[in-house]
Amino acid sequence: MHSLATLATAEGAAAAATGITAYAWLLVALPLLGAAVLLFGGRATDKWGPLLATGLSWAAFVVGFLVWLAMLGRGHDSRAASLHLFSWVPAGSFKVDAGMLVDQLSVTFVLLVTFVGSLIHVYSLGYMEHDPDKRRFFAYLNLFVASMLLLVLADSYLLLYVGWEGVGLASYLLIGFWNWNPAYATAANKAFVVNRVGDFGLSIAIMIMFVSFGRVDFAGVSQAAGHAHEGVLTAIGLMLLLGACGKSAQFPLQSWLGDAMAGPTPVSALIHAATMVTAGVYLVVRSSFIFDHAPSAQLAVVIVGAVTLLFGAIVGCAKDDIKKALAASTMSQIGYMMLAAGLGPVGYAFAIFHLLTHGFFKAGMFLGAGSVMHGMNDQVDMRRFGGLSGAMKITWATFGLGWLAILGVPPFSGFWSKDKIIEAAFVGEGWRPWVFGGAAMLGAGITAFYMSRLFFMTFHGKRRWSDDVHPHESPLTMTVPMMVLAVGSGLLGLVLSLGGMFTTWLEPVVGAHDENERAVLSVPAITVLTLLLIAAGVAMAWLRYWRDAVPQVQPVGSMLTRAARRDLYQDDVNEGVFMRPGVHLTRALVFADNRGVDGAVGGLAAMVGGTSSRLRRLQNGFARSYALTMLAGVVLIFGALWVIQ
Repeated sequence: MHSLATLATAEGAAAAATGITAYAWLLVALPLLGAAVLLFGGRATDKWGPLLATGLSWAAFVVGFLVWLAMLGRGHDSRAASLHLFSWVPAGSFKVDAGMLVDQLSVTFVLLVTFVGSLIHVYSLGYMEHDPDKRRFFAYLNLFVASMLLLVLADSYLLLYVGWEGVGLASYLLIGFWNWNPAYATAANKAFVVNRVGDFGLSIAIMIMFVSFGRVDFAGVSQAAGHAHEGVLTAIGLMLLLGACGKSAQFPLQSWLGDAMAGPTPVSALIHAATMVTAGVYLVVRSSFIFDHAPSAQLAVVIVGAVTLLFGAIVGCAKDDIKKALAASTMSQIGYMMLAAGLGPVGYAFAIFHLLTHGFFKAGMFLGAGSVMHGMNDQVDMRRFGGLSGAMKITWATFGLGWLAILGVPPFSGFWSKDKIIEAAFVGEGWRPWVFGGAAMLGAGITAFYMSRLFFMTFHGKRRWSDDVHPHESPLTMTVPMMVLAVGSGLLGLVLSLGGMFTTWLEPVVGAHDENERAVLSVPAITVLTLLLIAAGVAMAWLRYWRDAVPQVQPVGSMLTRAARRDLYQDDVNEGVFMRPGVHLTRALVFADNRGVDGAVGGLAAMVGGTSSRLRRLQNGFARSYALTMLAGVVLIFGALWVIQ
């Protein structure tokens, strides 16, 4: 059973919110304070503002760590706590309090967001050192962290929506941070608009909850879901999925993610590893009490995840921009998490497990990409790299650990989390385990190819940079966070998998894993087949991008390659299906408004004005004109009488 059911009783919840847990509100308040001081303090905070923002982010991590320790001191099934903040929406019988749900799931996200986010703050001290607007940048980073923490700590969908929109705002500000470049401003607008489509779905889901249950808090919705009609739960689940697709860049709302690389590289690491794209996975897993009773919506989640993991992997194979290749990788890896989340109790814990390990190795690789750019005069084209392993040894080593982790090579982190998702995908009956399990396994092979392609093109093979480029290692403020994340990439998965530690930790929230569930293939067979596909992918990449010379000019390529370079025509589809018809519809409505509504109003006014001007000529002030008018009237009257008689 979900721990949310126990939180429905105010007595148990209030008793749990004691000690350090009663100060969980500091998790949001501290980074939010940093954002406020830097934004309202103006240029006076330029010198010490970035350090303040970094310090407050680390302070939030310390609070989160202490809350986690306090949870460990309580019983396995009594660790969840509800913290009441204030009465938020008192509207007759409908009441929503602002409160925080501090349980195993939310604290897992708190630790990830604050720790990885704080490392990114430290990295940004070096990366943004010479940017004149770095104070504003750090303010936005603090706002991003605060919004994500509010999102995962909220105890109701309504308060979650506030954090959800805060994350969207912060991403818009950070993606378009260098908005003097029109392309960057366009990328920020694109991310904002696409996310609004998903946000519309989440808002509709909350409205359906209000109409159907009269509650929007997690505990109330959890209780009502057990007795609700399946059609209502399916509608809610599909709308929640739409929201998750927008925020987590899942098919068909994934088009914004590659363009989001317009922001500074630390932003990419924050969006792709610790915040934003993980929000959709959190929403689905947090709403497990809805999806467990709505099998159709649950199946839709699996389908979206399977399609996206292959979509992102194929796109990643053709990208020469190092950041966009990593963005495609994120899309694919979040697809794995979505697939697992759609599998129900079989996959909920594994979805969060992979989210956690992915947060470390993907953040490390994005920061590594930023380090490469730092040493290569901000170039991003991997065809102009090659042979950087000698010039940037720390970056090469830390990036390499992330590469091995995302490939799923044992004993690195990705092996313990992603392979569990592949195993879970093969559980079930009929066609589903073969289709979804096959997609997950195939995705692992393609991942091995495109991530090895990225690694080899950047760090190995012949040097392809120009004479005016002098590669060099980044300063300690940048390399130390990369080293810390590399340790997580190597060891975190192994540590958390010991004795099923992580799945046991999440069990009170997402339910127990059914040990009686069996995959259609044995676990050793799945592991061997997956590792063979990974080895094949690495070998193909080695042959083409390390052993053989890499052309500095992008070749034409096959039809599939050209399609992948254009993101499988996702922008073309959006333009043809939504944008162009929308433009024509808008023009038609404007024409109808101008000629119809405005034309009718304007025509009536012109008629009245014209008639008045003509009648006004009769009032000329001459007695002879009035006498003539009277005579004409008499003639008309007599004429009418004569006709009538």
